Amino acid sequence: MTPRTPVLSTADVRRPLVAAAALSEFARGGYFRTTVADVAREAKISPAYVFKLFPRKEQLFVAALEACFERIVEALDAGAHGAESPTPDEVLDAMGEAYAYLIRDRSLLMLQVHAQSAAEIPEIGDALRAGLAKVTEFVRQRSAASDDAVQRFIAYGQLCHLIVTARVDESSAPWAKIVAHGIRHPE
Repeated sequence: MTPRTPVLSTADVRRPLVAAAALSEFARGGYFRTTVADVAREAKISPAYVFKLFPRKEQLFVAALEACFERIVEALDAGAHGAESPTPDEVLDAMGEAYAYLIRDRSLLMLQVHAQSAAEIPEIGDALRAGLAKVTEFVRQRSAASDDAVQRFIAYGQLCHLIVTARVDESSAPWAKIVAHGIRHPE
C-alpha cells in the first residue's frame, strides 16, 4: 500500500502566499498605513479571504514578520556554511556578509524597522522579540561565539540597518563617514 501524501487545504496553501504579500506591503507602508485591502490586492485575493486566513490585522503583520525572520535565519545558515573556516569569527563574518546580501532587497529590512515602530502593539512586540531571539540563538549556536561577540554581531547589524535606511553611506559629511566607516553593503 502506498502511503498517502497529506493534502493541504486551500487555506494552508494560501496562508504563506498571503504572508509574503503582507511582507511586501507592510515593508512598503508600515503597519499603520498599510490596509488589509492593500495586502489582498497584492495577493490577488479578496480582503474577506485575507480576514478568513488572518482574522486580525495584527495576525497578518505577525505572519509577515515571522516569514521575514525565517528568511533571515536561512540566509545566516547559508552564510555560515560558506565560511572559510569554522572559527567563530569566520562564521560570524560569513553570516554578516550573507545578511548584507539579503537586505539588498530592502523589504526585509524595512519590515523590521516598521515592526520596531509598532512594537507597542502587544502581538507585534512579542513577535519582534521572538524573531530577535530566534536570530540571536541561531547565531550563538551556529557560530559558537561568545555572548559578547554575538552581541557585537547583533549591534553591528542594527548599525547596518541605520546606515541603509537613512542612506548614511550616501553622505560625505564628517559625521556620516564616522558612522559608516568600514561598513560596506553589496550593490
